[in-house]
Amino acid sequence: MGTLKRILENNDTKSGRLFDLIIQSLIVISLITFSIETLPDLSISARRWLRYVEIVTVIIFTVEYLLRLAVADSKHGFVFSFFGIVDLLAILPFYIASGVDLRSVRVFRFLRLFRTFKIVRYSKAIQRFHRAFLIAREEVVLFFLVTLMLLFFSAVGIYYFENKAQPEEFASVFHSLWWAVITLTTVGYGDVYPVTVGGRVFTFCILLIGLGVISVPAGLVASALSEAREMEE
Repeated sequence: MGTLKRILENNDTKSGRLFDLIIQSLIVISLITFSIETLPDLSISARRWLRYVEIVTVIIFTVEYLLRLAVADSKHGFVFSFFGIVDLLAILPFYIASGVDLRSVRVFRFLRLFRTFKIVRYSKAIQRFHRAFLIAREEVVLFFLVTLMLLFFSAVGIYYFENKAQPEEFASVFHSLWWAVITLTTVGYGDVYPVTVGGRVFTFCILLIGLGVISVPAGLVASALSEAREMEE
């Protein structure tokens, strides 16, 4: 059991790296076949082969999930962990769609995209990002809350400046939220824009704040990544 646990949870051995490579390859293959299935006018034989690939990959992912559950120090902790939930969602749609023949169940096939997140488990770089987020999470959460407050403030401000001039585009604070989002993120689609002097001056101020909305979290993450790399070394 100790050897199996080392293979599954560590890639510092040859067998562990081989296991990671196999799973990563299967994830990529399953995502490619998922995309191919959406092509129109596929032949019956092609769909049959795609189905075979799906069955094989799901069986392997299911075995992997059960093995990880078996070697986990805390079964409950693994099941409700991020990776445990992702691993389960990656295989669940297959069993649901196979067991029930309802058109509405097809929506669960969308959850197959969670296999994309499975690859996170096997990337050291992404694990470093996770460690960096844990380091800077208080600052990131605080900045996220401040950003939400700025979005609301921007929507209210532009509403009072532009509502009378453009009653359809800025009919309410809720309508103005779209403008606030594309302005704070400096996207500027141009579908909604101010026409009053006050609205344009207000927009200029929001655009300056928007530059900070983008740069501040980037600086926080860069600093946390540097600290995470130092911790590894």
